[in-house]
Amino acid sequence: MINDIKISKDFLLSEFQSPDTHTVKLDPRLVNLNQAFRDKVGIPYTPNSAYRTPEHNKRVGGSPKSQHLAGKAIDIPLLKGYTIEEMAGIAEELGFTGIGLYQNFIHVDTREEKARWDFRDKEGA
Repeated sequence: MINDIKISKDFLLSEFQSPDTHTVKLDPRLVNLNQAFRDKVGIPYTPNSAYRTPEHNKRVGGSPKSQHLAGKAIDIPLLKGYTIEEMAGIAEELGFTGIGLYQNFIHVDTREEKARWDFRDKEGA
């Protein structure tokens, strides 16, 4: 693939591209914090979602102001041996500013202001 370029110890650029294109927008802070998260948990994972084109974001029902559109967000799948709350605690400790809890993943981002939400009880989340 065109974006199979290593951007950190454990991640490739292609893991952050929108699924509908080879285009990638990516905040370097997101790469660094994501790698720190991976180092802390010690478990390999592929982000469920990272950068999204406006078209893909609309298709998946993302917020029109989603941090994914700016390349500042990833969704990390629930990792074996961890709860969503434990993963969110690690994300908080590492310095992610946006943290959202979902049934089977956490959303983390590098927005300017702190934001927290819990959508685990929402239908379809």
